This record gives sequence, structure tokens and C-alpha cells, in this order.
Amino acid sequence: QLHLVESGGGLVQPGGSLTLSCAASGFTLDGYNIGWFRQAPGKEREGVSCIRSSGRITNYADSVKGRFTVSRDNANNTVLLQMSSLKPEDTAVYYCAADPTYYCSAYRFIPGSYMKYWGKGALVTVSS
Repeated sequence: QLHLVESGGGLVQPGGSLTLSCAASGFTLDGYNIGWFRQAPGKEREGVSCIRSSGRITNYADSVKGRFTVSRDNANNTVLLQMSSLKPEDTAVYYCAADPTYYCSAYRFIPGSYMKYWGKGALVTVSS
């Protein structure tokens, strides 16, 4: 079965850091562009970040720009989302998604409206 698995979620204090990992199961992430999304309680899902299959192009939602960093670890078939200076409003379930045709623009962040593979999510809680 082809799917993605997120890990690394948990409870962190405001101002703290956390790194999420997205691993592929049953397929390789080569050739797939990746999007990170999150959904806070009572809110709609929103795009957070994206990275192209090459790893050379990344982009971010304004709400996380300068605090989050996305990267690829092709040797381990994973994608990482490093989160720092976390705020209570970052509390959400975080999802990674992969699609070969999703366009991650370097100039304007546009979350993917259709992604082929999704993970089940990892809960991040920012609270003192």
C-alpha cells in the first residue's frame, strides 16, 4: 500500500522548535513534489510549505516564513519540516502530501489543490 507517514509531532513550549519527518512507504519520493499542510481545531486545512522534487525550490505561507524550513533527504526517502519560534497558533495536525505534477513556485506560494498521496497527520501542540 502506497502512503506517507508523518512523525515527530508532540508538545512544545512557545518559542521552541520541532522537526517533522515525512516518509514514503511503498514508493520512492523521487520525482514527487511535496506539500506540507496543517489543520487547526475548527479551521480549514491550509498550506504551509512546499518543495520541488529537485529540492532546489521551496516556498512558504506568510504565516510561517522565516520560522519553518523544508528540506529533502533523498538517501532516506524522507522530507523534513523544521519548525522554530513556534507559536500557540501553530498548533494543528500537520500533513505531508506528494504529487508528481504539483507546481511549487519559487515566486508565489500556492498550496496544492490535488495531491496524489497523503499521510495521516502528526499533532503539534504549542503550549506552556
